[in-house]
Amino acid sequence: MDLVLAAPPTVDEKGFELFLGQFGRRAWAGFHRICIDLGDVTFIDPYGMVGILELGYYLKSLGKEVILRVPRSEEVPKYLERMDFFRFRSGLFVLNPPYLDFTEKYHRSFASDVLLEITRIEKSDDIHFIVDRVRDRAGSVLEAHLHYDERAIHHFIVALSEVCQNILEHSQNVGYVGIQKYFYAKSLAKNVVKIAVMDLGIGIKNSLSHRFSSVYGEKWSDLLAIEKALLHGASRYEEVGRGHGLTEVRKFVQKWDGKISIRSGTAKFSLLPSWEKGLRRHSGVAFFPGTQISLVLPEMDG
Repeated sequence: MDLVLAAPPTVDEKGFELFLGQFGRRAWAGFHRICIDLGDVTFIDPYGMVGILELGYYLKSLGKEVILRVPRSEEVPKYLERMDFFRFRSGLFVLNPPYLDFTEKYHRSFASDVLLEITRIEKSDDIHFIVDRVRDRAGSVLEAHLHYDERAIHHFIVALSEVCQNILEHSQNVGYVGIQKYFYAKSLAKNVVKIAVMDLGIGIKNSLSHRFSSVYGEKWSDLLAIEKALLHGASRYEEVGRGHGLTEVRKFVQKWDGKISIRSGTAKFSLLPSWEKGLRRHSGVAFFPGTQISLVLPEMDG
């Protein structure tokens, strides 16, 4: 008998959280085959795509056979293909229905809204590739649709490099990143760029534990560790000047009235912009290994 994990119609940051919240680690302990059912999905963004990939890798690491039920919507599989999602299926998912190459070719055009397809982060060269690719497409997306000038694009690329570097320095694992432009019609009515960066590593709490667990004792938690890293520049390194990457990213995102959310272990912390309401702190969320980062940067006025 298979365990079926059914995703909601919208798999973005909130949708992925709802998806994980339905199932604890004990729920799949007695099952060898697990089906991630995307059949009802009508919208999925980079955070959702990278999250589903990471969930597949996590279940695989537990010795599970993972089946991925492809969305019934015609458009969503095409979008997944365009973002290179299926490129990572080999040895990870058994697709249902079986994967077929789409006949339509997705040539990148000046008007493309894809800033970076899902890309693996395993070594420093990967970050150089990511930065070069984003820089090449910055004019067609960041400049044309978000009205970023050269200085803003530079800060954007530095911020992206920092969150990617964070994986290499702290997670002790490989990670994935994906970036795309969307029109955010809810409360903002502007274009935004969504960035998702995730890994299945040791998490922020474990990365910082050797320096801070004895200081905070029983109060040391996933939530406190995220806050220390994001708000106070805490690092696993004791050298002065090391480990301020996430703090610099936070300053950039807040300067442009963007959103940053960091999830690690059983906690999630968000810094919300003026155009979005919600809770900043979430403790006791469903456990998921590693660190998951979401950045949303809005179009500039003028």
